[in-house]
Amino acid sequence: MSQPPQPPNQPPSGPPGGDSHSDADGQAQGQGGGFGPPPGPPSGSGPAEPDPADSSQQDPAKSDSAQPDSAQPDPAKPDLSQREAPGTEPSQPAGEPPQPPQAPPAPAGPPPAGGFGAPVPPPPGQQPGYGYPQQPPGAQPGYGYPQQPPAQPGYGYPGQPSYGQPPYGQPGQPYGQPPYGQPGQPPYGQQQYAMYPPTGPMPAGGMPQGGGQGSKQRMMIIIAAAVAVLLIIGGGVFFATTGGDGDGKKDTAGNSSGGTGGDDGSGGDGSGGEKPAKTDAELLFSVDKPKLTDVTKVDGLWVTDKAFAKGSLNSVVGYNKADGKEKWTLELAGQICWGSKHTSEDGKAAVLFQDGKVGSDGRVQPCSRVAAFDVNTGKKLWEKQVSLGDENVRFSEVTVGPDVVAAGGLYGGAAWKLDSGKELWRPDQTSDCEDAGYGGGTGLVAVRKCGSYDAPKIEVQKLDPSSGKPQFSYDVPEGVDYVHVISTDPLVIGIDAGGAVGTSDVIAIDDKGKMRSRISTENGKYTVRCSAVEVEDCKMVAVDDDSLYMGTEEHESQEEDYGRTNEIVAFDLDTGKARGKAEAGGRRVMTPLQMEDGTLLAYMEPTYDQGGQVMAIDPKTLKSTVYLKNPKDSIETESSYRPSLNVRLLYEGGRLYMGQTLMSERSSSLDRKEYLLVVFGSE
Repeated sequence: MSQPPQPPNQPPSGPPGGDSHSDADGQAQGQGGGFGPPPGPPSGSGPAEPDPADSSQQDPAKSDSAQPDSAQPDPAKPDLSQREAPGTEPSQPAGEPPQPPQAPPAPAGPPPAGGFGAPVPPPPGQQPGYGYPQQPPGAQPGYGYPQQPPAQPGYGYPGQPSYGQPPYGQPGQPYGQPPYGQPGQPPYGQQQYAMYPPTGPMPAGGMPQGGGQGSKQRMMIIIAAAVAVLLIIGGGVFFATTGGDGDGKKDTAGNSSGGTGGDDGSGGDGSGGEKPAKTDAELLFSVDKPKLTDVTKVDGLWVTDKAFAKGSLNSVVGYNKADGKEKWTLELAGQICWGSKHTSEDGKAAVLFQDGKVGSDGRVQPCSRVAAFDVNTGKKLWEKQVSLGDENVRFSEVTVGPDVVAAGGLYGGAAWKLDSGKELWRPDQTSDCEDAGYGGGTGLVAVRKCGSYDAPKIEVQKLDPSSGKPQFSYDVPEGVDYVHVISTDPLVIGIDAGGAVGTSDVIAIDDKGKMRSRISTENGKYTVRCSAVEVEDCKMVAVDDDSLYMGTEEHESQEEDYGRTNEIVAFDLDTGKARGKAEAGGRRVMTPLQMEDGTLLAYMEPTYDQGGQVMAIDPKTLKSTVYLKNPKDSIETESSYRPSLNVRLLYEGGRLYMGQTLMSERSSSLDRKEYLLVVFGSE
């Protein structure tokens, strides 16, 4: 572990950048598909917003916000130019620290309603404050809609099939993955969030396709975006918006059992909600990026009261919490495919990895090996594979639930006892159904798909962790392409409905399997993001027993002459209606980070002259308190961990842990040093 980097001499300007199973040593499938800037927004006015009074009653698969015709982009013409609204801060490369804002230009008259440019202020007294569902006057977008951005692909792997999509390449082979043992694309070309291009070269690969009417649209958008990335990378230029024109949305997440900022779930020891004695932080520790030869998955970030651990190249490495020194290394047979988003109360976690290292010719092995380990000591508790005929089952993700580790995917699943590795159960695959994946934490939930690939029937099941038997099931409405588990207790899911690209709605489900409420993201006005196809991989959302918290899209600050800001809005899980908001303040943007000890934690992104902050928000009053203020001299480093990038954030014990999940051999265009992990804290 290296010492913290030295303060920059001037404002930074470069881009950052059981019997049927056998014990084993290995790791899995490579998936390609890089993504760059999405097509530019269409002209014309934005769609009318749904009436919040009807929000909890609408069919999510048919809601207007899920499929606005006017919001669909022309996927054949990705806009590689950098457009900026008058008076906004200049755009900059992905991961680059925010630059000082320029003085706003003289007014040039209002742009046409709904056009590309500065947002039109609302007529006095006609609209409520930004952050609430509202009905805009006439055809003009309501305040907070500078322009209607195109539907955007959720972050994650483009190389996974939809629930039930026929495999591509050969039987049992996931779409986008090269056949076993054959040269293929570099693994894990994970797409970035909207308007944040990759931090390194991203290989083109398979594309996710929904089972609903949005399949073709999704494919075209992905193709266009992939082409855009190749053009951008070829020129050595990275385009991004930082406080720009409203397309750059901020991402983070968590749930009632503790979020991670980068992914849904509990990655820590449950003590994250405590306020440190001092709020002024410094960069305590940093871990150098491992030597890489390609785009590499380095998923996994776990924290206990004694140690913290980070996924790295073909390994998991643990560090002493007191001094940040390397404590242990758990070698793996191949690259990490997935790190559990949850850690047990006694500090145990799980990892899914490939069944062998990537060869010099690019040959990749399947993601078939699962191991559980102790975060405090680095001891590997067990390692398993599941055989199916002559082959081992390929998994997509792994989770930790109550005394259980569950791995799932379109080709099979299994669950083991966390401590011993004893196989507990496998999902029934004798019918035309399969478990697409599982959500863990304080409960265990399965997303199960049945029927044909073009008309799947999807249900969400709350499982008995020890037997795998459903305690209740919720039938997902027709027209839903993908389902993502945001929280298992309470049960909250995100859905991609009605042909929308990305999460269109959030649904809360009661303990009888009935819909508790439905909350629309209003075509991107509320920025929850879930991966393209994975079940347990959501960001920018937090949940407690009573409320759902989502950040709004960025909009012009009303407190400043220029700059962008946003809010976090609290929605009642019983009614689906907004009940209040917490404002980030002038020229600041914040996103939900996690729930801890009954408090909502949010991450405030750094600006050109201020470090990031961890904010504690009272769920009842929505008043904010500063928990941690990161230093100005680390803005350059911190900006590489924007929640919208391939990162995970965790606040535990008065410290903010920020880890990369996907890295490449290539550094930024200016060869600025990159870190696998950084830790901020006051002591």
